[in-house]
Formats: sequence, C-alpha cells, structure tokens
Amino acid sequence: MSEKNLSLVEKRERYIRRMLELERGVDVELSQREVSGTGPANSHGMPKLPVGQHAAKKWPVLDLGVHPDIALDTWELELCGLVENPVRLDWKALQALPQVTAVSDFHCVTSWSVLDSEWTGVTFRELAALVVPNPEAAFVLMTGYDVDPDIGEPYTTNLPLERALDPDVMLVHAWQGEPLPREHGGPVRMITPRLYAWKGAKWIRRIEFLAEEQLGFWERRGYSNTAEPWHDDRFSSSAVPPGYDAPPAGSALGD
Repeated sequence: MSEKNLSLVEKRERYIRRMLELERGVDVELSQREVSGTGPANSHGMPKLPVGQHAAKKWPVLDLGVHPDIALDTWELELCGLVENPVRLDWKALQALPQVTAVSDFHCVTSWSVLDSEWTGVTFRELAALVVPNPEAAFVLMTGYDVDPDIGEPYTTNLPLERALDPDVMLVHAWQGEPLPREHGGPVRMITPRLYAWKGAKWIRRIEFLAEEQLGFWERRGYSNTAEPWHDDRFSSSAVPPGYDAPPAGSALGD
C-alpha cells in the first residue's frame, strides 16, 4: 500500500518499525546510561532540551486522526479501580478542585519539544488524594475519548503510579492562558513533563488504578514503556507493531 493511502496510525506504526530497525533509542538500559541533553537546567534539574530533541516554534498535532468534539456540559472524567472513593467528575466538579498554573516543557517522542508552556489545571496528586488509592494500586491506565477509526480501539496509555505522582503531572484545561485547543486534547488532557508526551492522554475520560501493569495503545506497538527523554528511551523491541512488512525507503510519519 502506498504511504499516502495509509491511516495516521499506520504511518506512525511504520515510523516505529523504522526506528526499531535503526535501533534508535531501543531497549535503553536506564541504570547504565547517563542523563543527556543541552541547555540550562529545567525546573527538575535536567538539561532543558533532552537528547535527540529540537525546539519547535509551533505545537505540532499528532493523534489517531480524530479530534473528538466534547461539549463542556457532557465531558466527564471517571476515576476508578483500586481506590477507596471512586468518582465521576463533570466539568464543574473539576473546576471546583484546587487549580494550579505551572510552566513546563512538552517533549514528543518524534523529536520535537515545545518549551516553556503555561498550563492550568489540576495535579494528578490532587486527584489521587481525592480517590485514595488502595495499598495494592501500583499502576494507572488512562483512556481518552479518541478511538482509532479503523479498528475501534480507544487511546490508552499507562504509567507506574509513582511516576503519575510526579509533582508536575497535571490534567490541564488551559494552555498559555487560553482554553486548551481541541486539536491538542481539549477540553482536558494529561501532561507528563518528565516523560515523553504520549504518556499523557489527550481528551482524557478515565483513569483506572491497577495492581498489575496494563500496556497502552502505543506501548503495545513498539514505544518504550518507560519513556525517559533524557535517556533517549523511545522504543522497545519487545513490542513490535503487528501486521506489516518493512516500510518502503523514505516513508514519513504523518501528522
């Protein structure tokens, strides 16, 4: 099949396969690899620009090829699983929680970074305190409103609970002082400034607390499960995109 006839997900999967074949950021041994990047230290002590990244002038759009149109009066976030107080938050309930405005950077695995963005929303720590995870809860699985139009699979991504509790992980509804744009996950998305950005679900609708790890959409298709930008930790050979041959030379990732 020609590249122009592929879906955005298929193009991304071909990109992953190319990176695996080139062994770029594959199976990084984090404990044996030094932090790498350039620029002054950021707010958590890492070089401002991680290894292999370049600063983008604009915020590119990457997704499953759909931009859900979610009205504020119908948006809902479910917090469930191994928690003492499962809840469903509507827009008003989210706004009633303590709001935080913070500046952080956004690093995409496809090698661009958007620096010094101002975000407004609720910290993941605040949400965890609201639902009170059980002692056996060790992982979280985030689900978005967006669904792969070809196979009907919703977008998911996973994190160890301890990484979700990093102080700058947030569910944000505003960017640069304006409502979060729909194409970037509005009305609400998650951000993970210390990890590659696919670990933060756009159009987020559910956070499930789990005892066992459950891999997300891209983690099952070849992206690293740990996603550490300053270790060039992009891809994993243990999860290979299913169902295709090697891509043609020169094929490109689609937006």
